[in-house]
Amino acid sequence: MKKVLVIEDHQDVRENTIEILELANYVVTAAENGKIGIQRAKEWLPDIIISDIMMPEMDGYDVLTALSHDEQTAAIPFIFLTAKDEKGDMRKGMSLGADDYLFKPFEAQELLDAIQTRLRKSDFLQQKFSKTAIGVNHFFKEASTYLGIELLSKDRKHQEFKNREEIYQEGDAAHHLYFIQEGNVKIFRVTESGKEMVTGMYGQGDFIGQLSLLNSDGTYLDTAIALEHAKVMSIPKEDFTKLVYKDREVSNKFLDIISNNMIHLQEQLVDVAYSTVKQRTARALLELHEKGFIADKEKTRPGVEILREDLAGMIGTAKETTIRAITDFREQGLVGVGKKRKLVLLNKNRLKRIAEFGN
Repeated sequence: MKKVLVIEDHQDVRENTIEILELANYVVTAAENGKIGIQRAKEWLPDIIISDIMMPEMDGYDVLTALSHDEQTAAIPFIFLTAKDEKGDMRKGMSLGADDYLFKPFEAQELLDAIQTRLRKSDFLQQKFSKTAIGVNHFFKEASTYLGIELLSKDRKHQEFKNREEIYQEGDAAHHLYFIQEGNVKIFRVTESGKEMVTGMYGQGDFIGQLSLLNSDGTYLDTAIALEHAKVMSIPKEDFTKLVYKDREVSNKFLDIISNNMIHLQEQLVDVAYSTVKQRTARALLELHEKGFIADKEKTRPGVEILREDLAGMIGTAKETTIRAITDFREQGLVGVGKKRKLVLLNKNRLKRIAEFGN
């Protein structure tokens, strides 16, 4: 049963509110002023707080501010009760983080509807969704219920791609967001000179194509191909648009789920500008190993075949320069080459030192 804290200095209003809530099967506790209300909130940790604004000791604004600064109570939904039908009061409350307003006198159903709406929102926002097919499908189901909409991708398509098979091509109309369930995918762009510039290597749990769906031209900004074998789930652009633009809270949660490490992308750009080829090569090898693209001598990563031109695209240098750097690492016993030209890390600690210090 959900717990509700009522903070109200007027006894009749407080008791009437408690009765309405208890008849609706909520567990209720109350406080007659803001100071006691803060103490009760921290001790009891209710699921939602209903508070008057004008009260002795501390007003509702001070209560909300105090609870917002406490990690344990900051996320509790907060609804104001007020007899003042003034836009200024509403703006102040919302700017402090209030979730809703109810004006006294209110109808019982009006109160219950407001609470139910805020609790449903709180339950959705507090859920954790894993970056797996099950987690993504669960998010879509919960988001559909919360938003009251039917998503097109209720029966999401699962596609399989062979080695070097194209998932989408740069310049094509961007109709889908893709989630990688199995395998690995290379993302690249073609430069004016006709060379491939690798912009990323992605694996299980990653999304691809999200920036293209926000592209004003409506086309894919790069090309995606499978490495060895990949299984992906496609999500229609219409669903993507609804989840990004229909509700800010849902949008924030959705973008958090589908965003791969954008900070890492910025670091890569700085890396190309200021680090040596030796450092960049070491960092690329360590990153690819972490993602499962490169094996190690303990066989904790199976590895896949990495074309030297793909590796060169990641490092930001010519293929020949990359080959020389790999050859140098092989001669030092830092990397090896297994079957099907698969790279193997032999000395990760030494590579980490080179990546950080250059020697």
